[in-house]
Amino acid sequence: MPHTEEWKVRLYLFEEDDRTKARVVLDTGTTELTGHGAAHRNPADPDVPEIGDELAAGRALYDLGRQLVEVADRDLEGMNPPEDGRSAGPSAGRIAPAPEHVRRG
Repeated sequence: MPHTEEWKVRLYLFEEDDRTKARVVLDTGTTELTGHGAAHRNPADPDVPEIGDELAAGRALYDLGRQLVEVADRDLEGMNPPEDGRSAGPSAGRIAPAPEHVRRG
């Protein structure tokens, strides 16, 4: 059976001094998730705002994707509880945590 959905995504960028912050909001119609990301320019690097925007936005989208996969994991666990009562563990589609250099921003 065909299925079509439209989810709305809004991305906000905030720049102050050498720091760029991003917030991305996903609205599925029934759920709203918010991802956050940041980037900090080294004072020795040239001032290219687009790079900070890209890094902060990418990190916010990564955060949002991680949350979305976690929601799906919880939904799947709720549909198929293990027979022995133990946790089913992460699904095969789980996104690994961000590398340390990505989380620091």
